Amino acid sequence: MTTADLAKLVSSAAVLPVTDVDRSIEHYRALGFEVTKLTPEYGAAERGGVALHLSLMPELDPLSGAGCVYLYVDDADRLAREWADAGVGRTVAPVDTDYGLREGAHLDPDNNLLRFGAPLPNS
Repeated sequence: MTTADLAKLVSSAAVLPVTDVDRSIEHYRALGFEVTKLTPEYGAAERGGVALHLSLMPELDPLSGAGCVYLYVDDADRLAREWADAGVGRTVAPVDTDYGLREGAHLDPDNNLLRFGAPLPNS
């Protein structure tokens, strides 16, 4: 089978488990996402071509592990400032890595981890 024989993938969305869809929608709205509550159990957040889906899991124990997504961005420091200034969740300032990225992180109310990174100059 060649690449020409395969169906074209056109987009993707990470599905994050949440214990309260309304709370999560407000959280992601504060982070600059356009949000939509699709059903009482499901929401969506979109920003710059990135889609995150928010799926109700009332039995979720955030201490035993939640979701994780990696976001490639153009400016990790700027995003970290935006998200820290939003005053929701917990944002960890970016640091330079040995593999050529400047990376930071953000935890939402259900401890879903949003890691983000931008290429270091001259990488």
